Formats: sequence, structure tokens, C-alpha cells
Amino acid sequence: MSQALASQPPPMPPGPIFGPAAWTGPEMQKDRSWLYEFTGEELAELDAAIRAHQASGAEMGRISRETFRLPRLSQRLDTALRDLLKGRGFVQFRGFPVEQYTVEQAAIAYLGVGAHLGSFRSQNAKGHLLGHVRDLGLDIRKPTVRYYQTNRELEYHTDSCDIVGLLCLRTSRSGGESMIVSSVMLHNEMLRRRPDLYPLLFNTFPTDRRGEVPPGMLPWFEVPVFSWHEGQLTTIYSGQYIRSAQENFPAARRLSPEEHEALNLFDSLSRDPSLNLKIEFRPGDMQFLHNHQILHSRTDFEDWPEPERRRHLFRLWLAPENGRPLPPSYAQRYGTLTPGDRGGIVTQDTVLKFVLEPQ
Repeated sequence: MSQALASQPPPMPPGPIFGPAAWTGPEMQKDRSWLYEFTGEELAELDAAIRAHQASGAEMGRISRETFRLPRLSQRLDTALRDLLKGRGFVQFRGFPVEQYTVEQAAIAYLGVGAHLGSFRSQNAKGHLLGHVRDLGLDIRKPTVRYYQTNRELEYHTDSCDIVGLLCLRTSRSGGESMIVSSVMLHNEMLRRRPDLYPLLFNTFPTDRRGEVPPGMLPWFEVPVFSWHEGQLTTIYSGQYIRSAQENFPAARRLSPEEHEALNLFDSLSRDPSLNLKIEFRPGDMQFLHNHQILHSRTDFEDWPEPERRRHLFRLWLAPENGRPLPPSYAQRYGTLTPGDRGGIVTQDTVLKFVLEPQ
């Protein structure tokens, strides 16, 4: 461990953290209050809002809470946002009949729902505000390829925004299950099982940007896995990209054997079925996660041979106006710390856009 890290220990919680964010998977399997079934009235509102947007001729970038009116559903979305930011940290909506709509109409519906939760953020250097999770047959060994562009397993991680959302358009032939885990519970388990390794996760870890480098920044960013800031535990983590930073960037800080051990235990705990939650994803499901307190994953999958049947999910990165305060170190990744205007990936050549097919 470097002298700087040893001489200035970061702030840490006084002990285990309790409350609705500290849940286990088996508990959530019994408590299904996180699963929202759309009512007939809410679906009718969504349908009317979709058609009103199309009739207006407005671009997708004009979709907002004000323009995409959902009188009844908006109240439920306000409740969902409170659950995301102040409660368990995840919600899932079920029952949107995606098969009844075109890809464009499904995108409009999802953007409209997302606009009631936060502002849209760029998900890659291309500036995609509507992202696509689909196997493009790319080689993950290439430094600019990201795991969501392949059929490979995603390790438990967070995305670089306050809230990440997924809309399932089509499922795979097999595999590809959605998995989540509470980072607050992971914190408690690290503290309980290995109090000697636990403090190391409050150190800053170099993390590979995968070639998506903002102007004036290094090809990696450095933030702690755990941050204790203004009385809240905030987590950011991508073990795969921490390891690739060690492999690809000799100038990045070298991790100690103890830090590697701490990360390995953290990964192991995230995979523990007594802690994590497997969520069924059906076509039309809309899932939203609070990245600061939830890690998410996906198993390997086998896709359908027919292109029109292949697994396809829309993705949103969102910044709510009432997001929690973030520690200063997050500015390296989030660009700014201002709630409602932070997160996402912007490089010198980024042009913000909405696209209806993976690129």
C-alpha cells in the first residue's frame, strides 16, 4: 500500500449499515413489492402518450416529463423513484405489451417512462442516449469492446450513472439471467467476515475506461469501491476493468496482494446465492437499478439463430434531479457532481443521439 493511502485513511461507516437497502436475495424472493404490474389504465396512458408523441412529429430528444404526460402512472413512477433512491434500490415494471408495438414505439414508451425518473445520459463514446444490450459478435479481448456487446457473462458491476434501466424486447434461447445484489449487504458481509481486508475497499482503484476517454483525462479513472460520504455508503465497481487496468496500463497504481484478495472476496460474495437475487426477465419488463447501492450481472447466454429473434434489450442511463450527494472522486467518472446533470460518457468526438438499432 502506498504511503499516501496509509497516511490518510478514508472515512468509513461506524459499523454495519441497516435499513431497506441492506437486503438479501431470499428476502426479496418473498417480498415481491419491488415488482410493479402495469394496470390497464396505466397501459392506456402509455399508449396515448406514444401516439401523441408520434403525432407531434417531435424528435425523441424532446421527450420529457412535461411532454410525455402520464397522469396516473406518473404517481407510481414517483413512488418507484423514492424506492430507488431511498429504499431497496431497484424496481421492475411488468406487463408492457412490447409485441404490440414497433421498435420505435417501444423506444418512445421507454424513454417516456425514463424521463419521469431522470435526464438521459450518454452510454458510450458514440453518444447513445438509448443504449442496446445485444450480442454483436465482438471480441472482448479488444480494448474498446464492452461486455454488453457480447454473449459473455457480465461480472457483478455498477454502471457510470445514478440509475440504469433495461427494457426487455426479446429474450435469448437460453441463459442471460439478470442477477442483482445489494452493495450495502456486501459491505456488511466484508466487515463481518474479513475486517482486515474490509478497509482496503475504501482505497482508490484504477479502472479501465475501455478507450472511452474524456478530454484531458487518463485512460483509467481512480475511485474507491466503497465511499462513506455525507452519512451514506456509495459504491462503484467493475472488477473486470480494474483487472484490465492492471494488465494494460503500467503507469496505473499497482494493487497490493491484500487488495487483490479483498476484490476476490468481494466478487465471491456477490455470487453467493444467499445474498444475490435472480430476476426473471420477460419481454416488456422494465427494470431500474440505483447504481450507488446495487450491483448487477448477467449469465452467459445462447442466442437464437434467427436475427429477428435474438436477445435485445434497450438501456437507459438516468440522472435524477434529487440524486444523492457524491464524493469528489466521482467527478473523474461522472464529469460533474451536480444532481440531474452528471454521469455518462462523453469524449471529444461524442455526438449525442438516439439510435433504434445497435451500432
